[in-house]
Amino acid sequence: MKLRNLCLAAILLTGSSIYASVLTYVVTLDGPSESPTNASPGTGNAFVTIDDIAHTMRLQVTFGGLLGLTTASHIHSATAVPFTGTAGVATTTPSFAGFPLGVTSGTFDNTLDLTQASSYNPAFVTANGGTTGSAETALLAGIAGGKAYLNIHSSVFGGGEIRGFLIATPEPATLGLVGLALAVLLALGRRRHLSA
Repeated sequence: MKLRNLCLAAILLTGSSIYASVLTYVVTLDGPSESPTNASPGTGNAFVTIDDIAHTMRLQVTFGGLLGLTTASHIHSATAVPFTGTAGVATTTPSFAGFPLGVTSGTFDNTLDLTQASSYNPAFVTANGGTTGSAETALLAGIAGGKAYLNIHSSVFGGGEIRGFLIATPEPATLGLVGLALAVLLALGRRRHLSA
């Protein structure tokens, strides 16, 4: 029993210390997820990868079917309640640098340096301690707490045509470690069953 617990603890602690610096989130964007909701046929998906050691956030966004032409896109944080409500803009305003504007569909792939003031809405920095370090801490806490969403604004829906909350996804390495831990437990259980 002690050996099994030690093996499990070693596997889980080793994995968490090696992979804790990369956090991955998925976003599903649509009109019904906006606030207020709308009947836009537009949809989109995003992958957000945060490296908390390098202090970067990579945004990979694909969207299409919008009723209006894009006017802005950014991340809002932090809502009062996870996965609902609205919040102020946390990242670059009015839009991510290089985000395709004036279109109904497109793709975007860019990495924000979270140590740079240019990655944030100045009002978000001021409201969260006044430094980029405190803004980064607040943004990452909002994201981790399910209180941050990405949205795309358009000429038809000025307040946002499609949006989605950032939802954490387990890393492949973490899933592999869980699988390894289960295999060790099964092997130990089988060994105990055979010796009984």
